[in-house]
Amino acid sequence: MTLPAPEVRDLIDRAAAQFPPIGTTMTDIADVRAFFAARPGPAAPPLPVARVTDRDADGVPVRVYEGTTRPDAPVVLFCHGGGFVLCDLDSHDAFCRSIAAATGATVVAADYRRAPEHPFPAAPEDAHTALRWAARTHPGRRLAVAGDSAGAHLATVLALLARDRGGPRIAFQALYYPMLDPTRSRPSHRENAQGYFLTADHLRWYWDAYLPDPADRTHPHASPLAHADLAGLPPAHVVTAGLDPLRDDGIAYAGALAAAGVAVEHHHHPGMFHGFLSMAGALPEGAAARDRAFAVLRAALAPS
Repeated sequence: MTLPAPEVRDLIDRAAAQFPPIGTTMTDIADVRAFFAARPGPAAPPLPVARVTDRDADGVPVRVYEGTTRPDAPVVLFCHGGGFVLCDLDSHDAFCRSIAAATGATVVAADYRRAPEHPFPAAPEDAHTALRWAARTHPGRRLAVAGDSAGAHLATVLALLARDRGGPRIAFQALYYPMLDPTRSRPSHRENAQGYFLTADHLRWYWDAYLPDPADRTHPHASPLAHADLAGLPPAHVVTAGLDPLRDDGIAYAGALAAAGVAVEHHHHPGMFHGFLSMAGALPEGAAARDRAFAVLRAALAPS
């Protein structure tokens, strides 16, 4: 097993120290959200992009980041992570700005309803509403879906919904350390259960909040890795981290896409941990990996 470099170990420990003991001594959602709300905001000024506006996408709040004012710029519908329970437009503002700046795309970040107040299928239905709105308000543009962690799960489901509901047409899916398997049964969930920022306790708590009805755990839109037909989906880019409990979810999904005949590019980072792309400012390997991930997305959205 790859151990983290000392500077990575230090960053993991500092990140974990700023995270509440979710799923163990802290289980009430109000307490968890209050913990995050009390944390100070980012010290650095936001990365400038051409324009940022908050909009209403047929009832779903979205934030639109325009990387350029070109009228034909491609569109990326982005779903944030947070275990379907945490995070929002503000938590991923810097990441969405980075996507828009690096790709020149218009990034539409969806503020979908969160569990436990709104369990499955509220999140994917909201995300699909936002996707349809993005396609309708930016007609004729190439369209991708993207997300990190639980947001990457939603991006995979958006690809399924677009295929099965007759659109909108998706050109590409960018999946950053996706959270895909509610059984949490693959080896990485045991090997990386503790000590690498995201823990097994977090994941159990997230899945229980999102899928309180056991019958939903075999639905293709709740467990796409085990239960979805992946044939005919758009090309994908999957990023995984060796020290992530979700490592094997992403590796298995990349393999399942390839087996279904879907073009997939998989980049694995053995010494990295969950969320490392969002820590590029403090992590040289994270910065390089993020640059490569966004370069892949930019190339996928270039005019053919």
